[in-house]
Amino acid sequence: MDQMFAPWRIEWVERDPEAQNPGMDCPFCDLPEREDAREARVVARSEHAFVLLNNYPYNPGHAMVIPFQHGGEFGDLSDDALLDHARLKIRTLDAVDAALHPDGANTGENLGGSVAGGSVDDHLHTHVVPRWDGDTGFMPVISDTKVIVEALEETYDRLHEAFADQPDAEETGPRSAVRLRP
Repeated sequence: MDQMFAPWRIEWVERDPEAQNPGMDCPFCDLPEREDAREARVVARSEHAFVLLNNYPYNPGHAMVIPFQHGGEFGDLSDDALLDHARLKIRTLDAVDAALHPDGANTGENLGGSVAGGSVDDHLHTHVVPRWDGDTGFMPVISDTKVIVEALEETYDRLHEAFADQPDAEETGPRSAVRLRP
């Protein structure tokens, strides 16, 4: 049996889902409404979307850009929400670059319900996963185990600060400043 030390997961194991989401079936509708953004792992907000640090990251800095509007497909979003979501993806890539200095990134959505592999399939969200040369080492290849090298709270603080250091989104407008390392 493979074992990996992950003490932050105890909160998930011991949670009371009904107490966390009273009357709500969608965590992406509930989380941005919480008073403590850090506890909810909401890293940044725009008018129509927010950035959530993934509780079960593929890599350090794995975040999700999520529209406030509930719906499982891009066609469900208003034009304003769609544009804001796209702009917030760019700002998220910029923040990830500034905070974590990855060599690249993967972005994408799980569309088509549970068959696409998503655990929340009825609320559109875009994954932003930082990648580094050599981040697929012997652990995932030989032992089918992924090591996350930084605690979620530390990653949250780094990304939150990187968003705070960005120029105001209203001032920058459309951007092409995503500068992932060559």
